[in-house]
Amino acid sequence: MKLLRVKDNRLMLKSDFAPIQRVVDKIADKTLSKLEKEGVFVFPEKIHDAPDIEEEQVVLQSYNNCYRTGNIMGFLGCGSERLAIESRFSSGDKDYFFQYLLERVMNFPNVVDLSVDANQENMLFNLMLFLFPRYLKDALRKGLFKTYIRNQYNDSHVAGSMDIPRHIAQNTPFIGNIAYSQREYSYDNDLTELVRHTIEFIQRKPYGRILLSKVKEEVSLVVDATNRYRVHDKQKVIAANQKTPIRHAYYREYRHLQHLCLLILQHQKHQIGTGTKQVYGILFDGAWLWEEYINLIVGDIFYHPMNRAGQGAQRLFAGNIGLIYPDFISKDSQNRVIGDAKYKPAENIGNKDYLQVLAYMLRFDAKNGFYFYLSTGDAQEHRLQMNKGSTYEKNVVPRNDVCVVKLGLGIPDCTGTYKEFTQKVRIAETVFQARLAECV
Repeated sequence: MKLLRVKDNRLMLKSDFAPIQRVVDKIADKTLSKLEKEGVFVFPEKIHDAPDIEEEQVVLQSYNNCYRTGNIMGFLGCGSERLAIESRFSSGDKDYFFQYLLERVMNFPNVVDLSVDANQENMLFNLMLFLFPRYLKDALRKGLFKTYIRNQYNDSHVAGSMDIPRHIAQNTPFIGNIAYSQREYSYDNDLTELVRHTIEFIQRKPYGRILLSKVKEEVSLVVDATNRYRVHDKQKVIAANQKTPIRHAYYREYRHLQHLCLLILQHQKHQIGTGTKQVYGILFDGAWLWEEYINLIVGDIFYHPMNRAGQGAQRLFAGNIGLIYPDFISKDSQNRVIGDAKYKPAENIGNKDYLQVLAYMLRFDAKNGFYFYLSTGDAQEHRLQMNKGSTYEKNVVPRNDVCVVKLGLGIPDCTGTYKEFTQKVRIAETVFQARLAECV
């Protein structure tokens, strides 16, 4: 297996990607929406519902003789080639920060150390397993999948098409039974059987029961509905689902679940992916992960409008004009504060970022705004006082009542074990919360 590890938001020579040229050919200059249609898992799932996440964002973008990576992190593969995109805020060869974000935001149980796994194939496979409860829950929100199937019977209550060859084979000499088949609307179909086989596969893992503990009800529904489940039918069920993928738009969640189950169940035999031409993987938008992570830290004092779910939408002007989704709006209506999560260092927060937050501050009559940014090592606090006056009158002076603060959360060096890293991050979070409380 050929593996290349790169950082997000980096410019690299195209020659550096030569060892994984097959992967590059599949993903270079392709948008997230295009890769998603080809079977790559992208988080957040509904990128077209998130204004801050451009649907036309690409994983690898060509610049003359170079490729630039964006905010996307994750794993991609094609055939025997693998590309791992890690966070640029992780030092060394262990991306503990990315793993920590997944654990906090995605509720991935800390039962397997993804970053220290020498086998990148197992790392990707573990991520697939951790995604299963989330996809199962999303699909079951629409109820159990039900479709027409053809069942075979051999009794005296004929209610379908007679099966002559099977009747001769099973009912000679004739004792009163007739072999026939009947088309019935059933929950116990190829897709639910596929999900059941995946559940049984995960439960046999050392951490399987922990992984499925948050979807006990969904697992029970699937188990109760699959009376035809037989362990030795796994390959037949896999083949049936490969032949008839879910296509109806209403069952989009089930289509994703079906694809994930096939990847999991075929892992041991074919590894992940079933051919040299197929591109596969899991991608996470770093900016989205960072914003959701910050919400876990500051959620007690801030509202967090959910642009993906369409919750908390605000308007700039009367008449429902100017849809906006500030990252964070303080719950204190008397002393309103605006917050904006930035997945970048303080020096990269520039004019467009300033204009955006100032517009939000004006809209909500806020005198204070914050940029929640990432910092490697000790995070510094930068206070920016709003100016008043004009250079034409030569009376430019800073205002005392309006300011924007760049408040960083320091990410410790990725040394030692993941447990040590987690302990250091927890301390950094406490410091961050204390500094925020002083400013608000």
